[in-house]
Amino acid sequence: MLGIVITGHGYFASGLLQAVEQIVGRQPQCCAVDFSEGISTQQLLVWLEAACTACDSGKGVVILSDLLGGSPFRQAAQLAIAKPCYEVIAGTNMQLAVEMILDREDRTLETFRDRALECGRRGLTSLWHEQQKKRYDSPNLDGI
Repeated sequence: MLGIVITGHGYFASGLLQAVEQIVGRQPQCCAVDFSEGISTQQLLVWLEAACTACDSGKGVVILSDLLGGSPFRQAAQLAIAKPCYEVIAGTNMQLAVEMILDREDRTLETFRDRALECGRRGLTSLWHEQQKKRYDSPNLDGI
């Protein structure tokens, strides 16, 4: 099973993991690394490396980051460049986190990455767009 490390600014990571576990229960090989105020990027890198080591069963680790180009992403990228068994995904949302944490048992890093991007995009929508889908997906009840 792939390990999952969630990271991000403030308490994004621990908050997201807590919310995911509220929905799907506690998950093995998952942890959160927050980049809260006052933490140096060097300390963040040390914590990310420790978290990845703790979550890795030998199949690899996916680091889910909040913001492309932010410090958590950049530190995670340093790890992934040095260790090909790590993958980094930016722009993590709740949809992606819930679905992918449950769908990592038999995935490779590559298939996880590709599926996660599809999942994250699918989770980004608006009420208006969802109403339009339902309007066109619903059968016309008056037969016209």
